[in-house]
Amino acid sequence: MGKARSALNKAMPDVLARLSERLPAMLIDTLREQWKGLTKLDEQIVEIERRLQTWMKEDKASRAIAEIPGVGLLSATAAVATMSDPGSFKSGREFAAWLGLVPGQTGTGGKVQLLGISKRGDTYLRTLLIHGARSVLCNTKQPGIWLEQLKNRRPLKVAAVALANKMARIMGRTCARSTLQQRSREHEAGLRRRCL
Repeated sequence: MGKARSALNKAMPDVLARLSERLPAMLIDTLREQWKGLTKLDEQIVEIERRLQTWMKEDKASRAIAEIPGVGLLSATAAVATMSDPGSFKSGREFAAWLGLVPGQTGTGGKVQLLGISKRGDTYLRTLLIHGARSVLCNTKQPGIWLEQLKNRRPLKVAAVALANKMARIMGRTCARSTLQQRSREHEAGLRRRCL
């Protein structure tokens, strides 16, 4: 039997038929119920992804974030949901620090020693960003100069976290800009209503 899910779906009826000759009917029924439950979960996942895509089409910030390389449907919608008020972050750097994608610091006498990433903030979004960054590192055919230098000078996992940090900074800045533009439009519309 193949490893892919489609291979499992094709082979499952034959496998259950062969096993029914050797195993008790109760066990075969249980396996069949588990397989149906797995199929139902797949249908629910497809429906949830459809809803997220519909929501993303309506939300300007998530559409803008989804254009960043390495950011897909889940990362964009999770970022907008996590960052409920983008105005609460002064900069993209602050958003990246809030996610825990910056190194910790320690030191005395003006000598700063960098530690590992702090891993504070939203674990789910940080994980999505690091996976997206790893995908960009491994699959980009023509990386930019910065990315190429980063890949040459650091191990893959360190480079992935550095790229995820950069992606988070861009996300924070993009959300803050779209929110500021929306607020200024709402403010102008309110002024027009009051003046007319």
